[in-house]
Amino acid sequence: MNSANGAAVVVGVDGSEAALTAVRLAAQEAARRQRPLRVVHGFIWPLLRVPLSPSAEGPPGGGLRHQAEELVGTAVAEAEAAAPGLRVSGEIIDGEAAAVLLGESPTAALIVLGDRGLGGFAALVVGSVAIQVASYADCPVLVARGTPRPAGPVVVGVDGSTLSRAAVEFAAEEAAVRGARLHAVHAYTHPASTGPGDMQPLVYEESQLRGEEDRVLAESLSGLAERRPEVPVTRAAVHGRPVTALAEASREAQLLVVGRRGRGELTGLLLGSVSQGVLHRADCPVAVVRAAD
Repeated sequence: MNSANGAAVVVGVDGSEAALTAVRLAAQEAARRQRPLRVVHGFIWPLLRVPLSPSAEGPPGGGLRHQAEELVGTAVAEAEAAAPGLRVSGEIIDGEAAAVLLGESPTAALIVLGDRGLGGFAALVVGSVAIQVASYADCPVLVARGTPRPAGPVVVGVDGSTLSRAAVEFAAEEAAVRGARLHAVHAYTHPASTGPGDMQPLVYEESQLRGEEDRVLAESLSGLAERRPEVPVTRAAVHGRPVTALAEASREAQLLVVGRRGRGELTGLLLGSVSQGVLHRADCPVAVVRAAD
């Protein structure tokens, strides 16, 4: 997370109900961290050369620019009501929504947005803006979805990589500011199959495999008790697919944290299958954390 003094939490709005849910979540997050909240709307119409002022025949309060001002004003009021005393500002920035939010990310502490905007088709479909921003942002991205659970744990997915270590650090910080338990989940499957038709599994010893996966989980949390002594930590090595295991854990969580690779790795050009999978299936807000390059 950007730790620069005064770095704001940024929330993207488009007038949808999902965006207002994100505003409330962003206001709570900013208040916990004692940071200002910046409400941003990507105003695409100037790029399309569409008239922005009210028509001569229309009401004086019409026009696309005025509508944008109204939706930002509504979002600012929503944030102030959700976290009284919070410093909140709003801005309309010309540009496409994802591009505008990505432009904010180098100096933001966190970007928050809804799982789908006005163009969403169904509750299970994560909007393209959420996917793009979570894939490329220079700061952590929090996607509002699922059921609010203020008393649940913060769940983090780990796999022993640098990617998951970054997620663990962010999740521990979130657990600390929320006064919550941190629950680390490591999902694993049997070793890959080999042979003709990829049908025959490798020979393995179940207890040995479980011991190795337990070590991966322990190493991912190494030193955390010393760095965050105030955070209670539980852990589980789960036999199964990561997306399924994390989606299951999200049903009791107040936040699910997963990692993504930095731009320096080819796979970082697209959001990983686990990160994207939980964005579609989680039953709580999801934070996507970029690993350092």
